[in-house]
Amino acid sequence: MSNLFQVIGNFSLAVISELGRMGWFLINSFTTIFRNPCRPVFILKQLSFLGAKSLFVIFLTAGFTGMVLGLQGYYTLTKFGSEGMLGTAVALSLIRELGPVLTALMVTGRAGSAITAEIGIMRITEQIDALETMALDPYKYLITPKLIAAMIALPLLCAIFDVVGIYGGWLVGVKLLGVNPGAYFYEMEKAVVWRDVSSGMIKSFSFGIIIAWISCYKGYYAGHGAEGVSKATTESVVLTSVLILVWDYFLTSVLL
Repeated sequence: MSNLFQVIGNFSLAVISELGRMGWFLINSFTTIFRNPCRPVFILKQLSFLGAKSLFVIFLTAGFTGMVLGLQGYYTLTKFGSEGMLGTAVALSLIRELGPVLTALMVTGRAGSAITAEIGIMRITEQIDALETMALDPYKYLITPKLIAAMIALPLLCAIFDVVGIYGGWLVGVKLLGVNPGAYFYEMEKAVVWRDVSSGMIKSFSFGIIIAWISCYKGYYAGHGAEGVSKATTESVVLTSVLILVWDYFLTSVLL
């Protein structure tokens, strides 16, 4: 029995220590933005990587998500004779929930894993140690540009996702299934309010922080060798995806 309590105690201490280190990492990342700001060119480079290079997967995912919503929504609403509300159903589903969440998950899979691998390789090849030896702040050059870029890119990508998804639903609902195009957009315009849009933007902004935070943290503290980097990358993607879904629930409960 004493061994069991010892195992539980050691596990609890390890979890608390890890959470504390993660929290301190995030605080350092934010304070570096104001204490020792990086050059704009670093941010633009990360914006290109996180934002512009994610456009293809965002367009593809958004288009088919909207088409699936249009198809499923139509056959559900026809049971109640309310197919004219298809635009409202598609728009609200995308703007409030699916847009921010799916955008964040796609960016996590495409860019978050790459960020972890990049920083992890720099860690195991002692490039980060070299920066510290030269009295250069690793947070300034490696972490904060990615954090700032993620906070800017995620809301913009989410807005693109919403627009493309809505037109994907229009393509299926109006062009394929014959829903009145005027009703599709008119009902959407009546139902969608600024609160819906702002809640989606707040979610995507916070998801950007989570993606940059976890991806950079896992890479910064990656283990030795190729196995350590691969493990850190896997943990980064899994933990980021889980945190996005959990945080989405809490934000939804607060913003409703």
